[in-house]
Formats: sequence, C-alpha cells, structure tokens
Amino acid sequence: MVMAAATRSGIEVDAEIDATDLVTKELNERLRVLMLSGVKRVKLRNVYGQRYIGTRLYTPESLKMEIEIFGTPGNDLAAFLCGHKITVHGNAQDGVGNTMDAGEVIVKGRAGDVLGFSMRGGEIYVRESCGYRTALHMKEYEGKRPVLVVGGRAQDFLGEYMAGGIVIILDLEGQTHEANFIGTGMHGGLIYLRGSVEQSQVGDQVDISPIDDADRSVLDRYVTGFDERFPEMEMDREEILSSPFVRLTPRSKRPYSDLYAY
Repeated sequence: MVMAAATRSGIEVDAEIDATDLVTKELNERLRVLMLSGVKRVKLRNVYGQRYIGTRLYTPESLKMEIEIFGTPGNDLAAFLCGHKITVHGNAQDGVGNTMDAGEVIVKGRAGDVLGFSMRGGEIYVRESCGYRTALHMKEYEGKRPVLVVGGRAQDFLGEYMAGGIVIILDLEGQTHEANFIGTGMHGGLIYLRGSVEQSQVGDQVDISPIDDADRSVLDRYVTGFDERFPEMEMDREEILSSPFVRLTPRSKRPYSDLYAY
C-alpha cells in the first residue's frame, strides 16, 4: 500500500509503503516507480527480509531519494547504490553496501557479514557492531573513496583483500578487539581501530602504527559524522577523539606477487 504524505505542484514528494505482503521484486519495483514519479522521501514499514532494497534506483538523470526502513532489510541492502540515502531503524542483514557507488547508509542497530563488500564510494555508518569479512575488497574508484564507520566491533577477516577506502572501528563499549586475520591480503586503504590489537591478530601483510595529525583530522571528520547521525547515543565526541587509536596499513600493493609467474 502506498500513501501520499505531501504534494508539491501536483507532484508527490513523500510516500509510505507497507511491505508486509510484498516480496523483494514487488517492493523494489514500487520504489523505482515512486522515484520516477517525483517522490523524494519514502518510509518502508514492516520490512521483513526483503533483499536488494535501493538497488534498482539508478537513472541517467541521477535522481535521488531518501528511504527510511522500519524493520529488518534482507541481504544486499543498498547494493550498487548510486547516491541515495537509506536509514535503517533496526538491524541489517549481510552484504550492506555491496559494490556501493555513492550515497549514504545509516544502520541504527548492527549489520551482518560482508558489510561494505567491494564498496567503491559513499559512506556507511553502523551504530553497533558488524559481522565477518567487513570491508572485503573495498576499493577506490575514479577519485571516489568509500568510508565505513562502525560504533561497535568487527568479527574476523576485517579488511580482507582491502584495496582502498577508510574503515573506522570505534569499539564504543570498550570491549577490546577480538577479531583475528585483520587485513589478510590487504593492499590498499586505511583501517583505524580505537584501542589496540596484537600483531598476531592482523595479517602478515599489515603494519600497525600510531596515528599522526593527518589521521586525527580524518577521525575528527568521521567521528563527528557518526555523532551527528546517532544523537541518541549522547557520546562524548572529544573523549572518543582523545582516545588511543592505531592505524593499519598494507606493507605492499602486491602482497602475493611471489605466488605468480609474471
């Protein structure tokens, strides 16, 4: 069901969809039709596992729409996202931001595995923790630099085969990082961890370094962005920024070059 919430010069700008009885294909088709008809903001109610939300919203004219999701979206939320904004009032399943090109995703809960997989642009903010293989093969593309900020912790294989972008793991509850195999195969990008990790927790291809003033500037920008998106947390931004952080960087742009014959 679609309900108009407001109109402007006869063009619908706000809408609401009850997704209770809609399968993935139907829900995504309705979103595309609404965007093409001029809708700028959509609220999705009763979302229960529908996948690929936000995927079919590319247009040559670069139309933009904001989507608020109430419920739990299924795998590959915001896959191939091209400039739209999606806010999830709850948790998200696996593959959020798969090959995301531009835009913003805000998850006001936790996210599942392979968060930011092959992400090449835009920003993702997750209030709580995330699963395994976060930022797998994240990359930079034609001047775009993807950013992922997580308020909690990540599981094993964070930044696996990471080729570009910025990942910030804040561990706001101070539980310490227990993930292993961090940065395995990493050959580009930056990972910032609040707190510390042991060398045994990271891949052989990764260096652990203290942060410098340039890093502080990056953290200031995105921790401020995180704070703005989750005001309900009432976090002390200055306290977070003054906390110890470490920077993880790859030792080589071709960590497995010795395995090839050329």
